[in-house]
Amino acid sequence: MTLEDLGWNAEFEREFAPYHGEGWKPARLIRDNKITYGALLADGEEIEVTMSGKVYHDAETDAELPAVGDWVALDLGGEDGETMIRARLPRQTCLSRKMSGRSTEEQVIAANVGVVVVVTDAGSDFSLRRMERYFAIIGKSRAKAVVLVNKADLFSDAKNREAADAIRALNTEADVHITSAEKGTSLKVLKQYFRRGVSMTLVGSSGVGKSSIVNCILGDDYQWTDEVNETTGKGRHSTTARELFVLPGGGILIDNPGIREIHMWTDETTLRERFADISELAAQCKFHDCKHGTDAGCAIRVAMADGKLDAPRFEGFQKLEEEIEKLRLSRKKRQMTGDRVIRRQQQHKARKYAERSDREHEEEPRLRRGH
Repeated sequence: MTLEDLGWNAEFEREFAPYHGEGWKPARLIRDNKITYGALLADGEEIEVTMSGKVYHDAETDAELPAVGDWVALDLGGEDGETMIRARLPRQTCLSRKMSGRSTEEQVIAANVGVVVVVTDAGSDFSLRRMERYFAIIGKSRAKAVVLVNKADLFSDAKNREAADAIRALNTEADVHITSAEKGTSLKVLKQYFRRGVSMTLVGSSGVGKSSIVNCILGDDYQWTDEVNETTGKGRHSTTARELFVLPGGGILIDNPGIREIHMWTDETTLRERFADISELAAQCKFHDCKHGTDAGCAIRVAMADGKLDAPRFEGFQKLEEEIEKLRLSRKKRQMTGDRVIRRQQQHKARKYAERSDREHEEEPRLRRGH
Protein backbone atom coordinates (compact mmCIF):
# COMPACT_ATOMS: atom_id res chain seq x y z
CA MET A 1 0.00 0.00 0.00
CA THR A 2 1.15 3.56 -0.76
CA LEU A 3 -0.03 7.03 0.19
CA GLU A 4 -1.53 7.34 -3.30
CA ASP A 5 -3.67 4.25 -2.63
CA LEU A 6 -5.07 6.17 0.37
CA GLY A 7 -5.93 9.24 -1.71
CA TRP A 8 -2.68 11.24 -1.39
CA ASN A 9 -1.96 13.71 -4.20
CA ALA A 10 0.32 16.61 -5.14
CA GLU A 11 -1.84 19.18 -3.34
CA PHE A 12 -1.69 17.27 -0.07
CA GLU A 13 2.07 16.91 -0.54
CA ARG A 14 2.42 20.71 -0.85
CA GLU A 15 0.34 21.24 2.28
CA PHE A 16 2.44 18.72 4.20
CA ALA A 17 5.82 20.20 3.15
CA PRO A 18 6.30 22.32 6.35
CA TYR A 19 5.94 19.20 8.54
CA HIS A 20 8.66 17.09 6.93
CA GLY A 21 11.31 18.99 8.87
CA GLU A 22 9.59 18.11 12.14
CA GLY A 23 9.94 14.42 11.38
CA TRP A 24 6.16 13.97 11.34
CA LYS A 25 4.44 11.41 9.10
CA PRO A 26 1.32 11.75 6.94
CA ALA A 27 -1.61 9.44 7.73
CA ARG A 28 -5.31 9.22 6.93
CA LEU A 29 -7.93 8.86 9.66
CA ILE A 30 -10.10 5.78 9.20
CA ARG A 31 -12.04 5.69 12.47
CA ASP A 32 -13.18 8.07 15.21
CA ASN A 33 -13.14 6.34 18.59
CA LYS A 34 -14.34 9.52 20.36
CA ILE A 35 -11.20 9.78 22.53
CA THR A 36 -8.70 8.37 20.02
CA TYR A 37 -8.61 7.83 16.26
CA GLY A 38 -7.62 4.96 14.01
CA ALA A 39 -5.09 6.04 11.37
CA LEU A 40 -3.45 4.40 8.35
CA LEU A 41 0.19 5.03 7.49
CA ALA A 42 1.76 4.75 4.03
CA ASP A 43 2.77 1.10 4.55
CA GLY A 44 -0.79 0.14 5.48
CA GLU A 45 -0.09 -0.10 9.20
CA GLU A 46 -3.08 0.88 11.33
CA ILE A 47 -2.29 2.66 14.59
CA GLU A 48 -4.23 4.36 17.36
CA VAL A 49 -3.53 8.08 17.65
CA THR A 50 -4.46 10.94 19.98
CA MET A 51 -5.20 14.57 19.14
CA SER A 52 -2.72 17.08 20.53
CA GLY A 53 -3.93 19.92 22.73
CA LYS A 54 -2.85 22.49 20.15
CA VAL A 55 -4.98 20.93 17.40
CA TYR A 56 -7.96 20.87 19.79
CA HIS A 57 -7.57 24.48 20.96
CA ASP A 58 -6.82 25.87 17.49
CA ALA A 59 -10.15 24.53 16.18
CA GLU A 60 -12.78 27.25 16.41
CA THR A 61 -15.63 24.74 15.92
CA ASP A 62 -16.08 20.97 16.25
CA ALA A 63 -16.19 20.75 12.45
CA GLU A 64 -12.56 21.91 12.32
CA LEU A 65 -11.44 18.99 14.49
CA PRO A 66 -10.06 15.91 12.70
CA ALA A 67 -12.71 13.64 11.16
CA VAL A 68 -12.83 10.34 9.30
CA GLY A 69 -11.25 10.85 5.88
CA ASP A 70 -8.93 13.67 7.01
CA TRP A 71 -5.20 13.69 6.32
CA VAL A 72 -3.11 14.51 9.39
CA ALA A 73 0.51 14.99 10.43
CA LEU A 74 1.53 12.44 13.08
CA ASP A 75 4.28 12.68 15.67
CA LEU A 76 5.16 8.99 16.16
CA GLY A 77 7.21 9.76 19.26
CA GLY A 78 4.76 12.04 21.00
CA GLU A 79 4.01 12.71 24.65
CA ASP A 80 4.32 9.66 26.96
CA GLY A 81 5.04 7.49 23.94
CA GLU A 82 1.65 8.21 22.35
CA THR A 83 1.36 8.97 18.65
CA MET A 84 -0.04 12.49 18.41
CA ILE A 85 -1.95 14.36 15.70
CA ARG A 86 0.02 17.59 15.35
CA ALA A 87 -1.89 19.10 12.41
CA ARG A 88 -4.84 18.48 10.10
CA LEU A 89 -4.32 19.20 6.41
CA PRO A 90 -6.89 21.41 4.64
CA ARG A 91 -9.79 19.39 3.19
CA GLN A 92 -10.10 19.24 -0.58
CA THR A 93 -13.77 18.30 -0.31
CA CYS A 94 -16.07 18.07 2.70
CA LEU A 95 -19.57 16.63 2.92
CA SER A 96 -21.33 18.16 5.90
CA ARG A 97 -24.74 19.11 7.28
CA LYS A 98 -26.09 21.16 10.14
CA MET A 99 -26.23 19.21 13.37
CA SER A 100 -29.70 18.05 14.30
CA GLY A 101 -31.72 19.95 16.89
CA ARG A 102 -31.32 23.64 17.65
CA SER A 103 -27.56 23.65 17.20
CA THR A 104 -26.07 25.94 14.54
CA GLU A 105 -22.88 23.87 14.34
CA GLU A 106 -21.63 22.07 11.25
CA GLN A 107 -21.34 18.26 11.36
CA VAL A 108 -18.79 16.66 9.04
CA ILE A 109 -20.15 13.51 7.38
CA ALA A 110 -17.02 12.65 5.37
CA ALA A 111 -13.81 14.49 4.51
CA ASN A 112 -11.92 14.35 1.21
CA VAL A 113 -14.47 12.30 -0.75
CA GLY A 114 -14.74 12.35 -4.54
CA VAL A 115 -18.01 10.46 -4.95
CA VAL A 116 -21.13 10.62 -2.74
CA VAL A 117 -23.64 7.81 -3.27
CA VAL A 118 -27.17 8.43 -2.01
CA VAL A 119 -29.08 5.19 -1.42
CA THR A 120 -32.87 5.32 -1.53
CA ASP A 121 -35.71 3.19 -2.89
CA ALA A 122 -38.92 3.64 -4.87
CA GLY A 123 -41.08 2.90 -1.84
CA SER A 124 -41.51 4.46 1.59
CA ASP A 125 -38.09 6.16 1.55
CA PHE A 126 -38.64 7.95 -1.77
CA SER A 127 -38.76 11.74 -1.35
CA LEU A 128 -37.79 14.30 -3.98
CA ARG A 129 -37.67 17.02 -1.34
CA ARG A 130 -35.09 15.07 0.69
CA MET A 131 -33.17 14.32 -2.50
CA GLU A 132 -33.01 18.06 -3.24
CA ARG A 133 -31.38 18.51 0.15
CA TYR A 134 -28.86 15.78 -0.59
CA PHE A 135 -28.00 17.40 -3.92
CA ALA A 136 -27.56 20.77 -2.20
CA ILE A 137 -25.01 19.52 0.35
CA ILE A 138 -23.25 17.36 -2.25
CA GLY A 139 -23.00 20.38 -4.54
CA LYS A 140 -21.46 22.35 -1.70
CA SER A 141 -18.93 19.55 -1.11
CA ARG A 142 -17.81 19.56 -4.79
CA ALA A 143 -18.08 15.75 -4.96
CA LYS A 144 -19.70 13.69 -7.73
CA ALA A 145 -23.34 12.78 -6.97
CA VAL A 146 -24.53 9.21 -7.60
CA VAL A 147 -27.98 7.87 -6.64
CA LEU A 148 -28.99 4.23 -6.24
CA VAL A 149 -32.72 3.53 -6.40
CA ASN A 150 -32.16 0.34 -4.47
CA LYS A 151 -34.31 -2.68 -3.52
CA ALA A 152 -35.59 -2.82 -7.10
CA ASP A 153 -36.67 -6.44 -6.53
CA LEU A 154 -39.38 -5.22 -4.12
CA PHE A 155 -41.10 -2.88 -6.59
CA SER A 156 -42.38 -2.97 -10.16
CA ASP A 157 -40.12 -1.94 -13.04
CA ALA A 158 -42.46 0.96 -13.80
CA LYS A 159 -42.30 2.28 -10.23
CA ASN A 160 -38.49 2.01 -10.15
CA ARG A 161 -38.16 3.83 -13.49
CA GLU A 162 -40.57 6.56 -12.39
CA ALA A 163 -38.52 7.22 -9.26
CA ALA A 164 -35.22 7.23 -11.17
CA ASP A 165 -36.54 9.58 -13.88
CA ALA A 166 -37.87 12.01 -11.25
CA ILE A 167 -34.47 12.11 -9.53
CA ARG A 168 -32.65 12.66 -12.84
CA ALA A 169 -34.95 15.61 -13.54
CA LEU A 170 -33.79 17.21 -10.28
CA ASN A 171 -30.09 16.98 -11.15
CA THR A 172 -29.01 16.19 -14.69
CA GLU A 173 -25.36 15.97 -13.57
CA ALA A 174 -26.07 13.12 -11.13
CA ASP A 175 -25.72 9.47 -12.15
CA VAL A 176 -28.91 7.59 -11.22
CA HIS A 177 -29.04 3.77 -11.21
CA ILE A 178 -31.75 1.25 -10.39
CA THR A 179 -30.18 -1.51 -8.29
CA SER A 180 -30.81 -4.41 -5.96
CA ALA A 181 -28.30 -5.39 -3.32
CA GLU A 182 -30.20 -8.68 -3.00
CA LYS A 183 -29.46 -9.52 -6.65
CA GLY A 184 -25.93 -8.08 -6.61
CA THR A 185 -26.54 -5.31 -9.14
CA SER A 186 -25.55 -2.57 -6.67
CA LEU A 187 -21.96 -3.78 -6.59
CA LYS A 188 -21.78 -4.11 -10.38
CA VAL A 189 -22.92 -0.50 -10.79
CA LEU A 190 -20.57 0.92 -8.16
CA LYS A 191 -17.44 -0.83 -9.49
CA GLN A 192 -17.06 1.85 -12.18
CA TYR A 193 -16.54 4.51 -9.49
CA PHE A 194 -13.91 2.67 -7.49
CA ARG A 195 -10.52 3.83 -8.71
CA ARG A 196 -7.15 3.99 -7.03
CA GLY A 197 -7.07 6.85 -4.52
CA VAL A 198 -10.73 7.85 -5.10
CA SER A 199 -12.84 8.00 -1.94
CA MET A 200 -16.56 7.21 -1.98
CA THR A 201 -19.10 7.54 0.79
CA LEU A 202 -22.59 6.07 1.05
CA VAL A 203 -25.38 8.05 2.69
CA GLY A 204 -29.08 7.43 3.08
CA SER A 205 -31.80 6.56 5.54
CA SER A 206 -31.57 3.48 7.70
CA GLY A 207 -33.16 0.45 6.10
CA VAL A 208 -32.66 1.26 2.40
CA GLY A 209 -30.10 -1.51 1.93
CA LYS A 210 -26.96 0.55 2.53
CA SER A 211 -25.41 -2.02 4.88
CA SER A 212 -26.15 -4.84 2.43
CA ILE A 213 -24.33 -2.84 -0.27
CA VAL A 214 -21.35 -2.39 2.06
CA ASN A 215 -21.37 -6.15 2.67
CA CYS A 216 -21.25 -6.75 -1.08
CA ILE A 217 -18.40 -4.28 -1.56
CA LEU A 218 -16.29 -5.68 1.29
CA GLY A 219 -17.02 -9.25 0.31
CA ASP A 220 -18.27 -10.51 3.67
CA ASP A 221 -20.89 -9.84 6.31
CA TYR A 222 -19.07 -6.88 7.80
CA GLN A 223 -22.35 -5.17 8.67
CA TRP A 224 -25.05 -7.28 10.30
CA THR A 225 -28.43 -6.96 8.59
CA ASP A 226 -31.81 -8.23 9.69
CA GLU A 227 -34.90 -9.19 7.74
CA VAL A 228 -37.07 -6.40 6.37
CA ASN A 229 -40.06 -5.21 8.40
CA GLU A 230 -43.18 -6.07 6.40
CA THR A 231 -44.96 -2.87 7.42
CA THR A 232 -42.23 -0.26 6.90
CA GLY A 233 -40.17 -2.05 4.26
CA LYS A 234 -37.03 -1.20 6.25
CA GLY A 235 -34.31 -3.41 7.69
CA ARG A 236 -33.47 -3.21 11.36
CA HIS A 237 -29.72 -2.76 11.08
CA SER A 238 -28.02 0.62 10.90
CA THR A 239 -24.34 1.51 10.93
CA THR A 240 -23.47 3.23 14.20
CA ALA A 241 -20.07 4.78 13.43
CA ARG A 242 -18.18 6.18 10.44
CA GLU A 243 -15.34 4.07 9.14
CA LEU A 244 -12.97 4.16 6.14
CA PHE A 245 -11.97 1.05 4.19
CA VAL A 246 -9.27 0.72 1.52
CA LEU A 247 -10.48 -1.78 -1.07
CA PRO A 248 -8.09 -4.46 -2.40
CA GLY A 249 -9.08 -3.78 -6.01
CA GLY A 250 -8.57 -0.01 -5.67
CA GLY A 251 -10.71 2.71 -4.22
CA ILE A 252 -11.74 3.83 -0.75
CA LEU A 253 -15.11 3.48 0.97
CA ILE A 254 -16.38 5.57 3.90
CA ASP A 255 -19.41 4.00 5.55
CA ASN A 256 -21.84 6.27 7.41
CA PRO A 257 -24.71 5.78 9.86
CA GLY A 258 -28.19 6.26 8.44
CA ILE A 259 -29.28 9.89 8.16
CA ARG A 260 -32.83 10.65 9.25
CA GLU A 261 -32.78 14.39 8.60
CA ILE A 262 -30.79 16.48 6.14
CA HIS A 263 -30.34 19.80 7.89
CA MET A 264 -28.86 22.30 5.48
CA TRP A 265 -25.26 23.41 5.73
CA THR A 266 -24.75 25.38 2.55
CA ASP A 267 -25.05 28.94 1.27
CA GLU A 268 -27.37 30.98 -0.93
CA THR A 269 -25.07 30.70 -3.96
CA THR A 270 -25.10 26.89 -3.88
CA LEU A 271 -28.87 26.91 -3.40
CA ARG A 272 -29.36 29.19 -6.43
CA GLU A 273 -27.21 26.88 -8.55
CA ARG A 274 -29.31 23.86 -7.59
CA PHE A 275 -32.53 25.74 -8.41
CA ALA A 276 -31.35 27.78 -11.41
CA ASP A 277 -34.68 27.28 -13.20
CA ILE A 278 -36.57 28.93 -10.33
CA SER A 279 -34.06 31.78 -10.13
CA GLU A 280 -34.49 32.43 -13.86
CA LEU A 281 -38.27 32.50 -13.52
CA ALA A 282 -38.10 34.81 -10.50
CA ALA A 283 -35.99 37.23 -12.55
CA GLN A 284 -38.93 37.55 -14.97
CA CYS A 285 -41.36 38.73 -12.29
CA LYS A 286 -42.70 42.25 -12.80
CA PHE A 287 -41.39 43.43 -9.41
CA HIS A 288 -37.91 42.58 -8.14
CA ASP A 289 -39.23 42.06 -4.60
CA CYS A 290 -42.09 39.79 -5.72
CA LYS A 291 -43.24 37.44 -2.93
CA HIS A 292 -44.67 34.99 -5.49
CA GLY A 293 -48.04 35.06 -3.80
CA THR A 294 -50.71 37.51 -4.93
CA ASP A 295 -48.30 40.03 -6.47
CA ALA A 296 -49.18 41.15 -9.99
CA GLY A 297 -46.94 39.96 -12.81
CA CYS A 298 -45.53 36.95 -10.90
CA ALA A 299 -43.71 34.67 -13.37
CA ILE A 300 -43.43 31.89 -10.77
CA ARG A 301 -47.21 31.70 -10.31
CA VAL A 302 -47.80 31.72 -14.08
CA ALA A 303 -45.25 28.90 -14.58
CA MET A 304 -46.97 26.75 -11.93
CA ALA A 305 -50.39 27.42 -13.49
CA ASP A 306 -49.04 26.42 -16.93
CA GLY A 307 -47.45 23.27 -15.52
CA LYS A 308 -43.91 24.45 -16.35
CA LEU A 309 -42.91 24.50 -12.66
CA ASP A 310 -43.76 21.76 -10.19
CA ALA A 311 -45.49 23.36 -7.18
CA PRO A 312 -43.96 20.95 -4.61
CA ARG A 313 -40.49 21.70 -6.03
CA PHE A 314 -41.05 25.44 -5.55
CA GLU A 315 -42.36 24.86 -2.02
CA GLY A 316 -39.26 22.77 -1.28
CA PHE A 317 -37.07 25.59 -2.60
CA GLN A 318 -38.81 28.11 -0.35
CA LYS A 319 -38.34 25.88 2.70
CA LEU A 320 -34.64 25.41 1.93
CA GLU A 321 -34.19 29.14 1.38
CA GLU A 322 -35.92 29.88 4.68
CA GLU A 323 -33.81 27.28 6.49
CA ILE A 324 -30.56 28.68 5.12
CA GLU A 325 -31.59 32.21 6.11
CA LYS A 326 -32.40 31.06 9.65
CA LEU A 327 -29.04 29.31 9.85
CA ARG A 328 -27.26 32.45 8.62
CA LEU A 329 -29.04 34.61 11.21
CA SER A 330 -28.38 32.07 13.98
CA ARG A 331 -24.67 31.99 13.14
CA LYS A 332 -24.58 35.79 13.05
CA LYS A 333 -26.34 35.99 16.42
CA ARG A 334 -23.95 33.41 17.87
CA GLN A 335 -20.98 35.37 16.53
CA MET A 336 -22.33 38.61 18.00
CA THR A 337 -22.83 36.89 21.36
CA GLY A 338 -19.29 35.55 21.25
CA ASP A 339 -17.93 39.00 20.37
CA ARG A 340 -19.82 40.52 23.33
CA VAL A 341 -18.36 37.91 25.69
CA ILE A 342 -14.85 38.66 24.41
CA ARG A 343 -15.38 42.42 24.79
CA ARG A 344 -16.65 41.95 28.36
CA GLN A 345 -13.66 39.80 29.21
CA GLN A 346 -11.33 42.41 27.76
CA GLN A 347 -13.11 45.20 29.69
CA HIS A 348 -12.94 43.15 32.89
CA LYS A 349 -9.20 42.58 32.40
CA ALA A 350 -8.72 46.30 31.67
CA ARG A 351 -10.55 47.27 34.89
CA LYS A 352 -8.53 44.79 36.92
CA TYR A 353 -5.33 46.15 35.42
CA ALA A 354 -6.38 49.75 36.12
CA GLU A 355 -7.33 48.92 39.72
CA ARG A 356 -3.99 47.17 40.29
CA SER A 357 -2.13 50.12 38.80
CA ASP A 358 -4.04 52.54 41.07
CA ARG A 359 -3.20 50.47 44.17
CA GLU A 360 0.46 50.31 43.22
CA HIS A 361 0.46 54.08 42.65
CA GLU A 362 -1.08 54.69 46.10
CA GLU A 363 1.34 52.33 47.85
CA GLU A 364 4.47 53.74 46.21
CA PRO A 365 4.77 56.90 48.48
CA ARG A 366 4.27 54.75 51.60
CA LEU A 367 6.97 52.39 50.51
CA ARG A 368 9.35 55.27 49.94
CA ARG A 369 8.60 56.72 53.39
CA GLY A 370 9.19 53.28 54.92
CA HIS A 371 12.70 53.36 53.51
